[in-house]
Amino acid sequence: MKHDSPGKEIVLQSHSQKLRAAVFEHGDLTEVFEEEGGSSNLVGNIYRGRVENVLPGMQAAFVDIGLDKNAFLYVGDAVLSHFDEDDKPTSVESVRIEHVLTSRQELLVQIIKEPVGTKGARISVNLTLPGRYVVLLPQVSYIGVSRKITDNDERVRLRDLADQSKPEGMGVIIRTLAEGIDGEEIADDISQLVAIWLALQPKIPHVSVPGLVHKDVDLVARLVRDWIDHDVEKITVDQEETAQILRKALHNIEHPAAKHIHVVTSDNLFGQYGVDDEIRKTLRPKVWLKSGGYLVIQQTEALIVIDVNTGKYVGQRSLEETVVHTNLEAAGEIARQLRLRNLGGIIIIDFIDMTSKEDQQQVIEVLEAACAKDKTKSQVLGLTQLGLVEMTRKKVGQTLAVRYTAPCPTCDGSGRV
Repeated sequence: MKHDSPGKEIVLQSHSQKLRAAVFEHGDLTEVFEEEGGSSNLVGNIYRGRVENVLPGMQAAFVDIGLDKNAFLYVGDAVLSHFDEDDKPTSVESVRIEHVLTSRQELLVQIIKEPVGTKGARISVNLTLPGRYVVLLPQVSYIGVSRKITDNDERVRLRDLADQSKPEGMGVIIRTLAEGIDGEEIADDISQLVAIWLALQPKIPHVSVPGLVHKDVDLVARLVRDWIDHDVEKITVDQEETAQILRKALHNIEHPAAKHIHVVTSDNLFGQYGVDDEIRKTLRPKVWLKSGGYLVIQQTEALIVIDVNTGKYVGQRSLEETVVHTNLEAAGEIARQLRLRNLGGIIIIDFIDMTSKEDQQQVIEVLEAACAKDKTKSQVLGLTQLGLVEMTRKKVGQTLAVRYTAPCPTCDGSGRV
């Protein structure tokens, strides 16, 4: 669904103990989040856990952190990271899980991937505390800068600021949002995160094992920290109380959107914006393009396959022009669907065959540009020998299908309800 709206708008609906947020870009829905009964997502939460069993054959361990399923700890996440001169974590190939962990050992760990289906959460001993402009690494001395900040002078400036502001023995990773931000704001961000970490220290020994040590912030605070970037021009909410919390938080960081928070009293704000209708459409495999072409998106255990078809679109001049037009439109829509459905892993795209190398390159460039707007890391790897486009997108949280549907009991899970 498309409606008249500014460049980027966030819509917040809160009722029935459920807080939901939708992100629109130029009127198109790109992301949806929700939080039920005051509980946030699990990623970022820190726990005291107990090692249940060590698996040398898998070079991993299962750790009880108090959730329904034991969490999974891979050997690479079971030792503290150290970084080389190119900001890459040094290899842990020589480390073996049985030399690092023993059964019944107690650990301080953080969830880095939500539990999905039959798999438990993935955890790490490398703890991080994210702020608006930086991520604090309280256990390792290191400074990293987001790869999306490409200007070399800016990278050096930010690195120097972080070096001056961070405590000895701790590290920071500079986030993309920090680009162009003055040193005082970055120093404030670091000091707030250090204060949170120092306040946790005396509490940790008193938390029972397994048990929650630190909970990541709620959805409203997370939106301010992670999603309300420089492009957000308008925020619409359905409660004055939520609006006041947002105005205060945005005023504190001098964000212009603080003056563009609108309250629309409604029993169903998402209904007015067509969010639920769009979600229903997104749960189907077929996605129609505006021209009349369509995509078919199929998810398997190992990868996601996307097929592009001309459908009802017959073009005007030539077959080649029709094909290129459909592929270009599909490239932009594929990037939006990956974000909206929150699909991750290996993605294979079967665009309609193009004979011209220039046309192929143009379609890949449009796909790359559309994926660059995605906060979740993705990489377009190019064409395979079969003419398929390969790309990857980091798996973060649960997919839209997992959040809104359940496996069909009649056909043993090959369909969803």
